[in-house]
Amino acid sequence: MNYPQTIRNLIECYKKLPGIGEKTAERLALATLNIDQEIIHLFSNSLLDSKTKIRRCVRCNHLSENEECDICLDKSRIQNVICVVDDPKNVITFEKIGSYRGKYHVLNGLISPLDGIGPEDIHLNSLLHRIEKENISEIILALKPSIEGETTNLYISKVLSGMPVKITKIAHGIPMGADMDYVDLMTLETALDNRTELT
Repeated sequence: MNYPQTIRNLIECYKKLPGIGEKTAERLALATLNIDQEIIHLFSNSLLDSKTKIRRCVRCNHLSENEECDICLDKSRIQNVICVVDDPKNVITFEKIGSYRGKYHVLNGLISPLDGIGPEDIHLNSLLHRIEKENISEIILALKPSIEGETTNLYISKVLSGMPVKITKIAHGIPMGADMDYVDLMTLETALDNRTELT
């Protein structure tokens, strides 16, 4: 005997989420049956709201419920420094650290010729517009440490080379407390290339 259609539909919905397989979707669907009605309403309303209320900030392309996000509207932040990231999740990660007080620009992807993603497919033009309009003095490239990330870093550096803006890149290398036996070769090579002087 199979589950009733309603539960099967719920299982199929959960399976649409990244990292959720058949067994996990089944457990989530059955667990949903035991959640209070009030929480179910909040859950369903939140799902609907995420599709109707969430938009991209017109300035930085981060997630927002308004035309501009809270970070862009915050006048206490450093106004002439932009940290460029490839995904909105990266903004949240930097904000959790709490030490960066500049602004952000979300590319929403990386240049990847193999996947058919070129410079025109990510938000580079709006970054160039911001640099000119907002008198930006420094661009911090904080892209994923991958071939696509490095390709995008190099492309942005080349495009910005004629502009009066400082271009920096976050350091990549061996994480604190890591066992050298478990560090992959690409990370080790990057760490060696980006070594710093101690004296």
